[in-house]
Amino acid sequence: MIHLDWAKRPTIREIKCVHTNAEKYMVDRALTGGKMYELKNETEEFYFVIDNTGKIGGYYKEYFVG
Repeated sequence: MIHLDWAKRPTIREIKCVHTNAEKYMVDRALTGGKMYELKNETEEFYFVIDNTGKIGGYYKEYFVG
């Protein structure tokens, strides 16, 4: 159960949020465009970062660069 200790794991790298224009979800409540986020895990479709709430969140890769 890797998700239980993601916040404590070393950061893989930092990635920059380029936009929060989501079609379906309210991403702008948890991400800020132009801000750098700590990448904790990655899949083919998602980045798992520590977002503005201080918790791990999974977001589509289209919101980030880096």
